[in-house]
Amino acid sequence: MHGRRAFISGSTRGIGYAIAEALLREGASVVIHGRGAQRVQSAVAALADGAPGADVTGIAADVADPEQFDRLLRRLGHVDILVNNVGVFEVADFEDITDADWERYVQINLMSGVRLSRHVLARMRANGWGRIIFISSESGVNIPADMIHYGTTKAAMLGLANGLAKLTRGTEVTVNSILGGPTYSDGVARAVERIAGEQSVDPADLKHAIAASNRTSLLERFIDPSEIASLALYLASPLSSATNGAALRADGGTLTGVL
Repeated sequence: MHGRRAFISGSTRGIGYAIAEALLREGASVVIHGRGAQRVQSAVAALADGAPGADVTGIAADVADPEQFDRLLRRLGHVDILVNNVGVFEVADFEDITDADWERYVQINLMSGVRLSRHVLARMRANGWGRIIFISSESGVNIPADMIHYGTTKAAMLGLANGLAKLTRGTEVTVNSILGGPTYSDGVARAVERIAGEQSVDPADLKHAIAASNRTSLLERFIDPSEIASLALYLASPLSSATNGAALRADGGTLTGVL
């Protein structure tokens, strides 16, 4: 991956951070992203400590704010590998999800990928090489009743990636999606710790109980962010040249379909 420059949205922690670590280990230059400047700076420092001599920088911007997003795009520069990872999720009753909530989910989970992909795709095609990866979810295929707004935006992300791939015909540019399963990201960990505190139970026991309650999971545990990152690294590499327009599963067997 030497000589390739990657940008990963939403990468100061969790899956995005793990992908940044994986790409840096393979020699790529990496630009990470988060909402707050202090968090971005801390993540850049941690990544640099873990990969001495690596080229890692960061950009802070709230992708839900059009002005901040525009500034991000102006600063971004050339990108060989784009990982559309930024996203929000929460459990909510459908009747309680307001129009403002829907707009926020669309802007962050879907439109961030639209705008970033639009920014980089033409140059990738002109250069004849590039990788765009969308970090979607099994919830975009099997939309959960308690996270309909999240699942719907993840389904739209899958459609966007598949459509963009059709624009890469005859080039070495690929656009693919990853269907992640239940992953123990920092956000999930905080939610588990909060609920454990409310219920006066051990967080480790609650984590195990939640994972065990997923009856279709073949993994029978939460996925580690590094396991999603391993698939993202493959898709970002030259090894994935014949994989385009695909949605690849890293869901621990949660989805029960053959494809």
